[in-house]
Amino acid sequence: MASEDEDIRRSLVQLRIYEGSARALQARLDIVNAAMNEFAVASSTLEGIKTQNPDADTLIPVGGGSFVRAKLADVSKIVMGVGAGVAIEKPIQDSISEIKARLADMEKARTALQDQLTQTLIRIEEEREKLGEIVKKRGGDSLTVL
Repeated sequence: MASEDEDIRRSLVQLRIYEGSARALQARLDIVNAAMNEFAVASSTLEGIKTQNPDADTLIPVGGGSFVRAKLADVSKIVMGVGAGVAIEKPIQDSISEIKARLADMEKARTALQDQLTQTLIRIEEEREKLGEIVKKRGGDSLTVL
């Protein structure tokens, strides 16, 4: 019986570890999805701007579904962040290509995180089943693990 108690404790600890991992993976997945949305808006905006004439009136998205009315001065180049607080001026088409490459990288990251989350959820379910079997052998009706 002491061995079964130890098995139950061990299984509960493992279950809590898996659940913590699942929460962390979901949080990372949410961050990646938010970044992908931001890159998608940037790409869409640049695609629309590159066809505009200089001095054209336009609406520039500033986030949260809000826009600013502006006149375009030069649509051939944009200032683009490259990391570590550094921004450089680049031709608009190069910037669009880089943003699309970043989106592709983020998609790979999202897929990897989703796979890890799926595997962790499978492990959680397996651990719950294992715990249920231990309790059942012990003579209990069932065990509900939240």
